[in-house]
Formats: sequence, C-alpha cells, structure tokens
Amino acid sequence: MIVTPRFVFLHLHKSGGTFVNECLLKFVPDALHVGYHLPRSLIPAEYAGLPVLGLVRNPWSYYVSWYTFQLKRPHPNFLFRILSDEGQLTFDATLRNMLNLGAGSMRLDLLIRALPPAYGNQGLNLPGFALEPIRGTQLGFYSYLYRYLYDGAGSPMVVGRMESLRKDLSRMLEKVSQPVTADMRAYIEKDAPRNASAHSAYSDYYSTELRELVARRDAEVIERHRYRFGDS
Repeated sequence: MIVTPRFVFLHLHKSGGTFVNECLLKFVPDALHVGYHLPRSLIPAEYAGLPVLGLVRNPWSYYVSWYTFQLKRPHPNFLFRILSDEGQLTFDATLRNMLNLGAGSMRLDLLIRALPPAYGNQGLNLPGFALEPIRGTQLGFYSYLYRYLYDGAGSPMVVGRMESLRKDLSRMLEKVSQPVTADMRAYIEKDAPRNASAHSAYSDYYSTELRELVARRDAEVIERHRYRFGDS
C-alpha cells in the first residue's frame, strides 16, 4: 500500500503492483509505503477519504503466472505447497484445488491453519483469518482477492488493467491530480516489468473444462473488466 496526500495505491497480488510501487516511490516525493498487499479496510484513517487506485489482471493469466512463479521458487509459499501437494500436482490439479477453496474444499481448513495469524510485510501477506471469508462464496481465488483488497467505503476505486498498464497508469495518476513528469512518463513507458514469470502463452495451460471453471469462479472480475480467454 502506497499513500500520498492525493491518493492511495493498493497492490493486488501479481497484477503489476510491484512496478507501480517502485515508480511511485521513485518519482512522487511524498509517497509512503505503509504495508504490503494490505486491503482497503486497513488504509490509515488520515488517508481514508482519498481516491484509491489499483490494477487488475486477466484471471486466466493470473493463475498461470502464480503457479509458474511458485513452482520455480526454492521455497514456495504455504498456499502453493498445500494446493499442489508440495509441488507434486500438475497445473490442472493445483488450480482446481485453488478454484474450489470457496466451494467446500477441505484444503481451506489446512490453509487457514498454515497461513500466518497476523499481517506481516512480505509475500502474499494473507493471514488465515483474512482467507476464512472465502468459505461458501463459490468465488475463484483471484476474484476473492479482488473483493478483499478493493471493497469498502469511500471514493470509487479507479482500476486499470495490468495488460495496458503503460498506457493506463499516467492517465490514472493525472485523474487524481498527481503530476506526471517527463522522467516518470518515460519510466512508465519503457522500464522493465517486475517479478515476471517465465512461461509459454497462458492459454496453453488450460483444458476446455479448466478454462470454463475459471470462467464460472471468476466471472465477477472477467465481466467487470471485459476479459476474454486468449487476450494477451
């Protein structure tokens, strides 16, 4: 979470937020980093009335990025370890476990016990109690994170698409009266992505059945932001 006197930026997991965090801290002198992957409900009171910015990503792409990133880590997080049986399950099986957390999966209880009991300042930063409300929602994990991070009282969210970040970010900042200098604009347009996962086209990972399961579980994000399977 980045706060300034003009706006707040919330960092949705693996949706371009690291790039934006670094950009804001580099070019906005009064920007402060006050927490990692924290939800809107935890915006400090003095900033609670400000416009809130965020990014979103195609859910089909998100799941592939998450899986391939964790698979290659020497020490994957608890979420990956439990959903993939310590890396032994395929993408298809792991993702089905992930998509069914809100639909009665017994792995939800395992995760809640394994996740930290309180907020920290690294990784997904999702304590067990913050995942508990997914129970019975039928939501995909990404749609749950989207609601958890962005829902709340206050000014309407301004959410750009990660896929068009280089075009959307300057426009979003100008909308909340944040000056965008020439150097900042050049950084946004040309600097390298952060934490990118190495994998083939995300569509290669999906069977028809798995693609349709994501479409059902993550319909909220897909429909709100007009995503389609196969979009780059």
